[in-house]
Amino acid sequence: MALSCLTLTANPSSVICKCKVSLPTAPHALDATYIRRAAHLADKSAGFTSPHPNFGCVIVSPSGKVSGEGYLYAQGTTAAEVQAVASAAELCRGATAYLNLEPSDCHGDHSAVSALLQGGVKRVVIGMRHPLQHLRGNAVRALRNQGLHVDLLGEDLTSNLIEDAQKECLLVNAPLICRASLRVPFSVLKYAMTLDGKIAATTGHASWISCKQSRNLVFELRGRSDAVIVGGNTVRRDNPRLTARHGGGHMPMRIVMTQTLDLPEEANLWDMSEVSTIVVTQRGARRSFQKLLASKGVEVVEFDILNPREVMEYFHDCGYLSILWECGGTLAASAISSGVIHKVYAFVAPKIIGGKNAPSPVGDLGMVAMSQALNLIDVCYEQVGPDMLISGFLQPLPDMVPVIPSLNETFVVDPTVSPYESRIIFFYKTWDPYGVLSNYSPHPIQMPDENGDCVTWMSVEHYYQAHKFIRVDDPLAQDCVERIKSAISPEEAARIGRSMQKQKPYLV
Repeated sequence: MALSCLTLTANPSSVICKCKVSLPTAPHALDATYIRRAAHLADKSAGFTSPHPNFGCVIVSPSGKVSGEGYLYAQGTTAAEVQAVASAAELCRGATAYLNLEPSDCHGDHSAVSALLQGGVKRVVIGMRHPLQHLRGNAVRALRNQGLHVDLLGEDLTSNLIEDAQKECLLVNAPLICRASLRVPFSVLKYAMTLDGKIAATTGHASWISCKQSRNLVFELRGRSDAVIVGGNTVRRDNPRLTARHGGGHMPMRIVMTQTLDLPEEANLWDMSEVSTIVVTQRGARRSFQKLLASKGVEVVEFDILNPREVMEYFHDCGYLSILWECGGTLAASAISSGVIHKVYAFVAPKIIGGKNAPSPVGDLGMVAMSQALNLIDVCYEQVGPDMLISGFLQPLPDMVPVIPSLNETFVVDPTVSPYESRIIFFYKTWDPYGVLSNYSPHPIQMPDENGDCVTWMSVEHYYQAHKFIRVDDPLAQDCVERIKSAISPEEAARIGRSMQKQKPYLV
């Protein structure tokens, strides 16, 4: 199979790589081709499906013809598999279904798996297991138990072409993968700058650095995001609207991050008619102005210490999957230093503005040598009108394969434990494809309590989180233990325990 890179147009249907495909001849080439097609379909709904994954499904009949396709349009709509099976009709009998992601059995909904079974599909090829550990492997087991042949990329199918296809499946659901493993939303830093690295003139004037095609692409990036975040300087200087107009996507939430709350009383962001705005600030900042914002319908969230990491952890707990940062250099540097930025989109315009004090896209990072510079990963270069769009990852997507801690890491966790003790299985912070060697393994365990009686816990994580507070003589601690015990999943138990530890550290 011959692959050749294509550049994105000014209004692309996807921001993942697209390829021209010639007649495949290599092993697994057809499987890779159809999985890539499923990933492209899934990407069409980016922004609409949150907080759920992006799903795509392609049905290929025994004769090798694509007979049905579908993708999850938005939260609460018909599953991709149901659409594809309905589209294929009788051609589904004996066919192969290609899915970019393992179907999820969310809240007891078995519609995706049931559709494949009832449609008569004989083989299923899946791009990746579900990132959430309490869902991972459930659909694969259900399909195999019903006699279907299930192949997973990277496990049952391996080749260079399969690796490329699997990578596209990872990219299309990068926000969910980051949320599942890093406990923060997937964050993209976007900026436009001149050829000499300025985001505005010395006066602060910045309209417009980039061309119209680039700005239209920014509207699409917003439409793919759950929220757009800016700093106080951007609100004061640019008075932005931060809408996704012309982008064809949904309207993301707008977030303003400011320590002092020194913001104008009148601003486009205080107009709640199209979409809501949240202001995050330092605790106690300008109480009177907070009341003014509340009267306009703006939500204000206070933090004891305002920094990007704390803010992102808060919005992770609120269910956000993806954040687009359109801030100035000071906040951008703080976000990068906090490790919450995963990808960068830099629009470079063929213009020179000069100016010793003209602002740059990223402020001081404390680096003094070029050897300290941050290198982007998987860099792409695309011409957008007269501009050049350079994009890449600041940090790789979390690995989905088993990660077993080394002996040194185990010793750091608990120096009293001998790594040579044969009766001990080390699984601290392990994440394997089946959820077996993990705190989040969805299997109950029995452990003796202080009286020696066996108590059943839903998972190791339930037990671990509860025992932070279990012998603390305080009603809050006791209530927290009960809430952890009744948590419906290991992830929920972890959220309850970590939140209480952060809010009331003296209870631990």
